[in-house]
Amino acid sequence: MDRALSQDEIDSVFRNLRGRNPDDAVKKAIPYDFRRPDRIAKDQLRAIHLLHDNFARNLASSLSAYLRAYVMVNLVSVEQLSFAEFSQCLPSPTCLVSLGMMPYEGNAVLEINSSLVFPILEMLLGGTGKSSAKMNREVTEIEQVVLDGLYRIMLHDLKQAWQNVTPIDFTIEARETEPQLLQIMAPNEAVVTIGLEVRIAENSGMINIGMPSIIIKMLRQKFDQQWSVRRSESTENEQARILRLVKSSSLHLDVRLEGEALPVEDMLRLEVDDVLQLDHPVGKPLMCRVNGKLKYKGCVASNGRNRAFVIEELAKTSE
Repeated sequence: MDRALSQDEIDSVFRNLRGRNPDDAVKKAIPYDFRRPDRIAKDQLRAIHLLHDNFARNLASSLSAYLRAYVMVNLVSVEQLSFAEFSQCLPSPTCLVSLGMMPYEGNAVLEINSSLVFPILEMLLGGTGKSSAKMNREVTEIEQVVLDGLYRIMLHDLKQAWQNVTPIDFTIEARETEPQLLQIMAPNEAVVTIGLEVRIAENSGMINIGMPSIIIKMLRQKFDQQWSVRRSESTENEQARILRLVKSSSLHLDVRLEGEALPVEDMLRLEVDDVLQLDHPVGKPLMCRVNGKLKYKGCVASNGRNRAFVIEELAKTSE
């Protein structure tokens, strides 16, 4: 709202400023903890965010096909914490695995909330995953074996997501159910944490990934190279992947003898044995439409007792 201040209001502002202590305007120093490692640059965190945003989209497609259910995966956060802070944020009990990161030394952490694990187990064993009973217990050894297929899919998509930066082979090295028992890093060691929210049917939960910050810093130059290079065209592997995804889809082909437009009034007067003149010359090529789009020109042929369409040329224009 735009309005002019009165003289009394202006004088009141200056009186308040004169009565303020000048020391209040000085920013107070914040104690620095020298045990805390250096922070990762914001541009590198943004690159990691974009990388795992692609991972979330691919994981949603992979899990939807694996579980035969609609799965939504959203990237919630990417931040840097100490390993102690990361462990304290995880629920207990939960489903934890320690991941090897060959060829790099060190281990990452993958955690799946119990609110996701047990509905997934139910779906893998033939259920619907819509059970109203909420379980909060440790995963048994048999259930861990059932979850191996889920881990295999997740680690494959995670490896593919990092492929554009550097090849990393993620492998499971240890399993735990209590975050405090997974001692793979020093408490004050910095980790980059990635939080993913997953929704399956009526269930939702978090998948958390923790990666050592020191490895992320080692890859700083590779991140810069990866995001600075603009690829003008897709690679052969990407084209093969897209072709593999769309190969099983169905298309509708339609070949028509195009004629003159017919008024609705004339169409309503049509009766049995009436003849419609299409005004389509015998030598004129027919148009083949794919999902309503003009793609090919050709002629009618026969294949045994079936009608067929012979493609003679590609249509120069598409509607």
